[in-house]
Amino acid sequence: MTINTEDFVRLTSFIKQKYGIDLINKQQLVQSRLALYVKQSGYDNFTAFLDAAFADRSGVEVANIINRLTTNHTYFNRESQHFEHLVKYFLPKKEKENLSHQLCIWSAGCSYGNEPYNVAMFIDDYFGFRKPAWDCKILATDISLNALEKAKKGIYSASSIKELPEAWQKKYFTRLPDGNYQVVPKIRQEVVFRYHNLMEPIAFKKTFDLILCRNVMIYFDEPTREHLSQRFYDNMNHDSFLYIGHTEIISNNKFERVVPAIYRKP
Repeated sequence: MTINTEDFVRLTSFIKQKYGIDLINKQQLVQSRLALYVKQSGYDNFTAFLDAAFADRSGVEVANIINRLTTNHTYFNRESQHFEHLVKYFLPKKEKENLSHQLCIWSAGCSYGNEPYNVAMFIDDYFGFRKPAWDCKILATDISLNALEKAKKGIYSASSIKELPEAWQKKYFTRLPDGNYQVVPKIRQEVVFRYHNLMEPIAFKKTFDLILCRNVMIYFDEPTREHLSQRFYDNMNHDSFLYIGHTEIISNNKFERVVPAIYRKP
């Protein structure tokens, strides 16, 4: 089943406008990821399928499309330089200066949950016996409902956790009968998963000390990245940090560039 140019433009324009994801040069990818699903849904062509999807006011069908078009490739200890900064600079600094003992952290584009759980593990390991005195809940958001549901369960394959120290594998995971591993409850309870579209206004109750938006903006064009980085800036506390992917850049000159992929709001 092939997608004609009109339907491709109709779909990619909608996704770009609503979600900021630029797929205009990826017709083969869109077709390959959706063709089987369109057929399984009972349609003989993309035109009828898209007509039905856009007419579905519940948004469920559009969510299904997004689930299939977004690549949720992630693993633990990905881009470890961020975690080195977290442990060696961010947490010691906040522990010394933050008298409220509260940290507000946002994993924006959390995919299957590896990143926010990973952050929670580093926080737990850093504070140790001091952790009960701190409120370090992590907000984790994504546009993929499928990814969020899996993330909430916190179940991963053995290969997904192999980059973690063996001691952490034993401390922060429970081995399941099927050979997979589940994040222990004390770490799972540190993460709050929510649906959020990064193209929509940021309207959370609190502002953030740290935002991680890693390997998400690679799907956006330059104007979209700039608008998003400005919204991040407006929702961050003084002397807070933004971690982005190492293949990504932002040119918002309000941020202070610390090292590649780490920015500070003065």
